[in-house]
Amino acid sequence: MALVHSCCLRTEIPGGVPNIVIAEIIPRAYDAEGRKTFRPDFRRHSGFRPTFPLGRFLSEPLQHWCNDLAELREFLSHCKYVSDQEQFGKRDFWQPPEQFERTKEGDCDDFALWSWRQVLHMNYTARFVVGRAGRYGNGHAWITFEKNGRTFLLEPLSWFVGTKLPRLSVLRYKPKFSVGWDGQTLTYYEHEQREFSPGLGELLGLCGEWTIFWLGFWSRLLPKIVSHLPRRILVGKSKQTNTA
Repeated sequence: MALVHSCCLRTEIPGGVPNIVIAEIIPRAYDAEGRKTFRPDFRRHSGFRPTFPLGRFLSEPLQHWCNDLAELREFLSHCKYVSDQEQFGKRDFWQPPEQFERTKEGDCDDFALWSWRQVLHMNYTARFVVGRAGRYGNGHAWITFEKNGRTFLLEPLSWFVGTKLPRLSVLRYKPKFSVGWDGQTLTYYEHEQREFSPGLGELLGLCGEWTIFWLGFWSRLLPKIVSHLPRRILVGKSKQTNTA
């Protein structure tokens, strides 16, 4: 069974519009570096199964280029999550980035592969990552990139929470394989699974950051939900009247 397929995290803002979210990685909880390995797609049961040779996802020209992460977020806000089964009639299909930007539809690996091309174009050192994420450890794909000596996780599919997540949210991401590109060579990495046991002071700091973040998020979101309820009720009544 492929590690990345249509059971990946499906997280959307109201209206089905995904957004990117960036969180700083906690090194003791997430093995960002990994160790170099041979091509995982040559291994049985690795779960790393690109539909085409991986270089194909990097070589074809794109029509749209983003100059920064804000432009990347704006483009993805017009894209829609669609499973491989629904879109291609297949359990797993890694859509080439030039095709994704035309259809603006795909699942987690499609969003991540296109975002990887864009982040590389911004001159970040970046990797395409596959692994498991979420409460139930579903197969998923995402991006990591480096800036000022720190590593950040970029989630092309996420809740409408802005552009950042508290560091504690990264704990649900478990990388298995990643691939980097220096403009000439693809380099593959395998990642170890790390258990995170913070001290009391660090735990309190992380939990405080997490609490403040989500309190702020819900304080902004709830008024919007309340303001949209009357409209949704009216639309629902209108549909019932039309079908009566």
